Amino acid sequence: MASIPQKILGRKNPKDNGDNAPRLRVPAERAIDNCRVFIDGAPLPGEYTPSAAIKAVADHGRGFVWVGLNEPDDHQMEKVSSEFGIHELIVEDAVVAHQRPKLERYDDQLFVVARSVNFRDHDEVTDTHDVVSTGEVQMLIGHNFIITVRHRAKYIDLPALLRNEQELSELGPIAAAWKVLDVLVDSYFDIARLLSVEVDEVEEEVFTPDNTLNIDRIYLYKREILEMKHAIDPLAPALKSMVSDNKDLIPKQIRSYLRDVYDHEMTVRDQVSAFDERLTSLIDASVAKVTMQQNSDMRTISAVVGMAAVPTLVAGIYGMNFDHMPELHAEFGYPIALLAMAIAVGAMWWWFRRNNWL
Repeated sequence: MASIPQKILGRKNPKDNGDNAPRLRVPAERAIDNCRVFIDGAPLPGEYTPSAAIKAVADHGRGFVWVGLNEPDDHQMEKVSSEFGIHELIVEDAVVAHQRPKLERYDDQLFVVARSVNFRDHDEVTDTHDVVSTGEVQMLIGHNFIITVRHRAKYIDLPALLRNEQELSELGPIAAAWKVLDVLVDSYFDIARLLSVEVDEVEEEVFTPDNTLNIDRIYLYKREILEMKHAIDPLAPALKSMVSDNKDLIPKQIRSYLRDVYDHEMTVRDQVSAFDERLTSLIDASVAKVTMQQNSDMRTISAVVGMAAVPTLVAGIYGMNFDHMPELHAEFGYPIALLAMAIAVGAMWWWFRRNNWL
């Protein structure tokens, strides 16, 4: 199989920086989490090499091979793909991460990309970008094999996932793909429930009177929910295509289960969109609340300045250097002036309090 162009992989050629030494190639086995054989829906004991697994399936005349890969490089992916005859365009996509969820078909092979989502409470992380983090799960599906490739995603234990699904597992590797997608979408539901609690708390904080408002927290969840939305939204068209456009490769029973996954994905998609809209409304409400608080503070400051202006005015008038001024030489002029100031300030304080300026 032809090697993958360096430009596509985004990797530099050693010659580009003057280094003529060949790149060290890590064996393909280093990227393999597991290689197992499933016969009649049940995993055979022990680990296999890809070539030995293909031979075991051929000897039984039924079953399929599962290979789990963790962030393989181009050489490792080429090595594995050469064992299974995987289309070279699939190999290119499998090495390059940061892809949107999608479904692509190459002859009798399917390539499915889904995103994993992980949630951690904002109090547990130092980097706020880690509240909602995403990974990538790719699946290469043939008639007698499924290869899962994970990038920054949790370990996939396919035998454990299919332990109670032996009847469906007998339908082949597409049943394993359904189970992985089902588990991913179920995790979306769990995270949506956690986010619902957080959004409810933020909403209560915004609309609680006389409560200190932390608008940064709203922006934090707004950003993280947008990241989750971008991760899960494109999966719906891919699931719909699996159900409707690939009937020759996907048995009717599995299509029914995939339709259920599609319904769940649409539900959680609507929930996340609703969270996004609520947070947008909360941002607007928070800005309005902050603006009102600022107006109230300015009104209070204006009232205090106004009360201070009256005695300043009186003191300023009687501080002028004129000989002929009313009450300037009066015996009780000083206490009368102080009393007048106090009465004026008291009257203004009462009026401001009555009108909720203070």
